[in-house]
Amino acid sequence: MQRCLAFIFFLLSVLTFFNGCSEQREEPQTNGEQYEKVRLVMTANGTDMGIETLTARHFSALVAEASGGNVHIEFYPNDELTGGNTNEAVRSLTEGAVDLGAYVSGTMSLLDSRLEVATIPWSFSSYQEARQVIDDTGGDYYAKVLSDYGLVYLGSTHNAMRQLTSNRNPMRSPDDLQGMRIRVLGGEVYRLFFAALGAEPVPLGWSELNIAIRQGVIEGQENGFFLMRSGHLNEIQKYMTVWNYLYENYLFVANRKTFEQLEPKTQALLREKMREACEWSRDYLETEEKKIRRQFAADGLEIIDLTPEELEVFKERVYPLREKLKAKYGEEACTAFRIDMEKKHGEDDGK
Repeated sequence: MQRCLAFIFFLLSVLTFFNGCSEQREEPQTNGEQYEKVRLVMTANGTDMGIETLTARHFSALVAEASGGNVHIEFYPNDELTGGNTNEAVRSLTEGAVDLGAYVSGTMSLLDSRLEVATIPWSFSSYQEARQVIDDTGGDYYAKVLSDYGLVYLGSTHNAMRQLTSNRNPMRSPDDLQGMRIRVLGGEVYRLFFAALGAEPVPLGWSELNIAIRQGVIEGQENGFFLMRSGHLNEIQKYMTVWNYLYENYLFVANRKTFEQLEPKTQALLREKMREACEWSRDYLETEEKKIRRQFAADGLEIIDLTPEELEVFKERVYPLREKLKAKYGEEACTAFRIDMEKKHGEDDGK
């Protein structure tokens, strides 16, 4: 009897050992890293299909996968946490009520106007140039300025190279814009730019734009291909001028107190995956814009590509504004974004 009991005990011990090994093999794989369990709240004002929303969700998925689910990012688009109030959402980020956020530089300039420096008209001739400058020196400048407001800069992705549409007439010269009521964002660069061209800039919320165009309150608007498609603006506008007059980007940030309380490897994970997500979304948007342009043309939108000579007329008209904006944002900001306005635009750089 004693031998039987001993044998049974031995079998149970063996089974327990192998069962424990099996359970260990089933634990989430994290490439040798065990991350702290943490839940972070992220906000953005974009719609469900906005590029910042797509980027944020891709980022969340990358972080969850790499951390074995330990680092969970709970994302809220459309400024849901502040009832649609974007200004309140930015304040919540600086105060730590929200951990992470994604907002265009024009919106973030509510904190500091220098964050809008990259929107000086015709600072970048292409998406590739914008990527290179921001990833090289521009991002460091963003990080320095945002730090003064309790925020950590994590990355940047495209919003758009912005184009112009209208129902009134084709737009090939500043004369074609005289008195045209054009919807713009609230940032001063947009208002000053179109005023310099003789148009009537009208700050208006995105949700109101479609109705305003249909009712004739607004004759034109400026935006990128991606957002125009999401708002079906190609269906209610007749003419588009492709001129890449301004580059706008999204800044992804974290509340500094929250970020610094995280373990160093969690901080490194967030930085790494944000860079990866931003590269993904940049590639995605650039590819999509080519498809959208073809779709717009097929649907009947008249698309105008300005000749270099036509484009130069616009640039000459806003040259005094560029000088004024350079003085406002300062030498450090313009150097970081390689905005050389001591020489006339178009003299050596083709912009």
